[in-house]
Amino acid sequence: MTEWTRDDERFMGEALALGHLHLGQTASNPSVGCVIVRDDGDGPRIVGRAVTAVGGRPHAETQALADAGELARGATAYVTLEPCAHHGKTPPCAEALIAAGVARVVVSVTDPDERVSGRGIEMLREAGITVETGLLEREGERALEGYLMNRREGRPFVTLKLAVSADGMIGATGKGQLAITGPESRAEVHRLRSEIDAILIGIGTAIADDPELTTRLPGLEHRSPIRIVLDRKLELPVTSKLVQSARKVPVIVVIDEEATTFSEKARRDALEAEGVEILVCQQDDLSDLLGALATRGISSLLVEGGAKTAQLFLNAGLVDRILLFTSTVTVGEGGVASPIDRKLVPVGFVHRASHSFGNDILDEYEYERSS
Repeated sequence: MTEWTRDDERFMGEALALGHLHLGQTASNPSVGCVIVRDDGDGPRIVGRAVTAVGGRPHAETQALADAGELARGATAYVTLEPCAHHGKTPPCAEALIAAGVARVVVSVTDPDERVSGRGIEMLREAGITVETGLLEREGERALEGYLMNRREGRPFVTLKLAVSADGMIGATGKGQLAITGPESRAEVHRLRSEIDAILIGIGTAIADDPELTTRLPGLEHRSPIRIVLDRKLELPVTSKLVQSARKVPVIVVIDEEATTFSEKARRDALEAEGVEILVCQQDDLSDLLGALATRGISSLLVEGGAKTAQLFLNAGLVDRILLFTSTVTVGEGGVASPIDRKLVPVGFVHRASHSFGNDILDEYEYERSS
């Protein structure tokens, strides 16, 4: 078992921080971080660094090597995911590392992609490069959770977000959008949106709240996720904020079956004319839907509501993380009950952390799978 130095952990931590920068922005590719470190006798220093580019290319390794230039020869590369070994739209990163003459490569997570899965490491070792794996692996797995879920199970990593009042409600009947949490919590949700591939709600929430589901933090407006609506009967109004902004930020409406009646076809035509994509997929089997989303390069999905949609994903056993915001607000009569609260968390979920946002508390729960 490798004994890591503090420098090793520090530089891999830097690579992980770099990878975090483009979460939700690299399409079907993972957001990988890479740093090139050189020690000429006066202590190790970073001579090159990069993160997978927006859109998924170029990869982190090739950019970091370009940043380092000739200083990469004899250096150590710290990379959060095993360098690719296959020829795709770009040559393998393993070949680039070999050509640059690096002496050592440290990897956090081995790539489960069948085209790589150890081959990148093997290529490097056959070229005489020292390769060590598993540094900050738990942190690496979390940083790459969406990509890893997509490759291992063929679906996105699903996070369920709920904002719950002090009396256990997530909304109020007939009142549209209700501010349950404070501005600090809402800002955190917008930050979360900027790091995921897609966000999903049910048609009930879409009609009652008429949300935009975009990222509206200053400087992050361009990082809005794909918006998805579960809409069995094509009820989403053409005048809704989602539809009216579909040409700027993609919208996918999921229906159970092809439109057959004249009115259904007219509604579909109207939505498509505004730039909405219609996806036909039986919602009684969410596994099929998540599989279809994965083929579109969606590796992380944030489910935001409402109660029926949240329960649908929980019942299907397809929630990987729960983010539960609890406020001090009381909704009272006419409230819509949350499917979970701090005292009633589904079996299998383990509490990982609590955070304060203004007067609100955010509890994080993760589903603990048996190894």
